[in-house]
Amino acid sequence: MTGRIKEETTGITHLGNQGTKYQMDYNPSVLETFVNKHQENDYFVKFNCPEFTSLCPITGQPDFASIAISYVPNVRMVESKSLKLYLFSFRNHGDFHEDCINIIMKDLIALMEPKYIEVWGRFTPRGGISIDPYCNYGQAATKWEEIAFKRLAYHDLNTNKTDII
Repeated sequence: MTGRIKEETTGITHLGNQGTKYQMDYNPSVLETFVNKHQENDYFVKFNCPEFTSLCPITGQPDFASIAISYVPNVRMVESKSLKLYLFSFRNHGDFHEDCINIIMKDLIALMEPKYIEVWGRFTPRGGISIDPYCNYGQAATKWEEIAFKRLAYHDLNTNKTDII
């Protein structure tokens, strides 16, 4: 069967809603999911967010990044508009780059329980240095745990190349 029946989209409230409310501070409650209809397949879903912003927790200055989120779904998948709203909610959130990337990953793990997930942030330089945090997770006691270790160990061997998208 192709397509989605109404019961399969129950709980998705942001998509198609003309009255969208944009959260101006960190809010994981805007995230929504739907059922993965292809649970028998292992496949990647990748989101690229080239306009992520957060605030430095010390200076309050804005930090800008491109963020790539890749995951192998299990039973639940994140709905893309809710993910956009969630990432937007970091706009006035003060945290270090590494914290933002790990928070995003942990929130998505709690939401979906994916087989595998990785989040990579490429922050624009401030003060002459850029920070590109990467984190990942693979379900324990599965092949994805080993894959997560290998991808973490070898994720950025080409140090001259900095673009992730």
